[in-house]
Amino acid sequence: MNIKAILMVIMSLAIMSCSGKKKRGIDFAEFKKEVTLTPEQEKNFDEITAKYKKQQEQNYEAAKAQGGQMDRVALGIKNEELRAQQSLEMGSVLKAEQLVKFNEFVEKNSRKRPRYTNELLEKIRTEAQLTNEQFTMLNASNDAFEKAFNDAHDIYHGNTDLAREYWSKFDVQRKEAMKTSLYPEQYEKFLELVKDQQFKGRE
Repeated sequence: MNIKAILMVIMSLAIMSCSGKKKRGIDFAEFKKEVTLTPEQEKNFDEITAKYKKQQEQNYEAAKAQGGQMDRVALGIKNEELRAQQSLEMGSVLKAEQLVKFNEFVEKNSRKRPRYTNELLEKIRTEAQLTNEQFTMLNASNDAFEKAFNDAHDIYHGNTDLAREYWSKFDVQRKEAMKTSLYPEQYEKFLELVKDQQFKGRE
């Protein structure tokens, strides 16, 4: 089965996009309880977090205003980029140990894209000894999984059990796509590396 055919199988499971409600942002007041900031640090901290919160809201509104099917994958990528930029800017405000805590706090409290991370993809590539063609398939099936799950958001929105059901269904398709592309020993290693990838609740 070629890449196009496999992606069509995965994508056929997704039905609708979601107009959605604006997501709650990270509560940075909780972070400030964990560290001691000088008045100057706190002033700069509040300005930076407010700026990036506004940019994130603007990105959301722009995506929603496009009409039709909201591209939640593109929105997730933009939000990841904003968090990276915010971290860089915080580096000029926070001390080294404070910045480590800040990045950990953001990582813990931000919504993650429903996909294998780049770090995990590279780990699979290395430890399962994937060829370039196999790694291309891995990325393609992972991208298709993310898009399919996001595109079905209108259906499961507000229903955690249904969201988990959709996540599991698309995950089976993602694994089946890889099963056709890997040798048995590679697929066994792949399953071992992704065994901890589980559904995380969504609002």
